[in-house]
Amino acid sequence: MTVFKRREKRSFGKQLADFIYPKGGFWRATRYVMHRMRRLPDEPHRVARGVFAGVFVSFPPIIGFQLIGAGLMAWAIRGNIIAALLATFLSNPITTPFIAVGSLGLGHWMMGIESSMSVEAIFAAFMNAGSELWHNFTAMFTRDVAHWENLRMFFWTVYAPYFVGSILPGIGVGMIFYYLTIPLIKGYQKLRRNRLIHHIEKRRTLKAVIAEADARAAERAHATGDDDVQSDG
Repeated sequence: MTVFKRREKRSFGKQLADFIYPKGGFWRATRYVMHRMRRLPDEPHRVARGVFAGVFVSFPPIIGFQLIGAGLMAWAIRGNIIAALLATFLSNPITTPFIAVGSLGLGHWMMGIESSMSVEAIFAAFMNAGSELWHNFTAMFTRDVAHWENLRMFFWTVYAPYFVGSILPGIGVGMIFYYLTIPLIKGYQKLRRNRLIHHIEKRRTLKAVIAEADARAAERAHATGDDDVQSDG
């Protein structure tokens, strides 16, 4: 029963590397996602609603909870959950820096915060916040003192503007993907339906030809038998 198992088990580091940069590149991974998306056995509008949910959830800074959020949102708006999970692929190491900078800049403008941050500064802020949060967690079991000043500053200057600024772009891009998905799914499903009908008609034609050939062979065999009988007579 090892037919479908890998010959060599991937290490955790290899799995993490493939998650950050898929084997074969992002273009191949994108084509795979699109292929899976087209073949979903559901109504185009439900698939499109699922895509909207997945794309929208790719914008807010909810790292680690995007799949859960996409699934719950797709369920709430009666979209295809699988399509939502696949659509979260929009958030990847290539697109995330652009999403982060754009969302944070828009959030600063909407909240009246006069500052700008580079990708490196945003990444460093999240790393420092995560380190301090872990320190405060471990402080509950040690004699260390928890510190919340930097986390408060991070929340109000980075996380909150990022979250607020991601809502409008998430809705806008999600709607674009929604309206693009509907005709694509309809066209693909129509193409598959026509191919299936053509395949069925082809099989029916082949069966009819075989049946006609068998009937002619039976007639010839019957005629030959009659001739043999008359000759004997």
